[in-house]
Amino acid sequence: MRTRTLAREAALQYLYEVDLVGAEEAEGLEEFLARQVGRVEARPHAARLIAGVLDHKRQIDAELRAAAENWSLERMAVVDRNVLRIGAYELLHDPDVPEKVAINEAIDLARRFSSEEACAFVNGILDRIRERGAGDPNDQGKREPLD
Repeated sequence: MRTRTLAREAALQYLYEVDLVGAEEAEGLEEFLARQVGRVEARPHAARLIAGVLDHKRQIDAELRAAAENWSLERMAVVDRNVLRIGAYELLHDPDVPEKVAINEAIDLARRFSSEEACAFVNGILDRIRERGAGDPNDQGKREPLD
């Protein structure tokens, strides 16, 4: 499995835990990464994803609420909500990840950790976020999200 894919999986597991306990951050990120991520080279990317999602969570959640017609974040499955947060973070804040890659990786996470129905759900919401950012070809879809 590719390094970034492993990092996304670890980030999803950590963010899932944070979401379940209702905290801003789970304890012991370094210990978690050492325990959960066998490949040392995947740990820095997992840590960046986790920090990025947590640092921009309010903005990411606002984007998700705007894109998720008839769905509140609280109604979403915990796994799906955190897959969406990772995908939205990469779409909005990570210029090194092409939009299609961010969406496809999120769909793959949903396929592995949720359900086939979640794949279409994740695809639809992230595509709405991507479309909202379309317009300026120089910004590659990276923009300041809604507050």
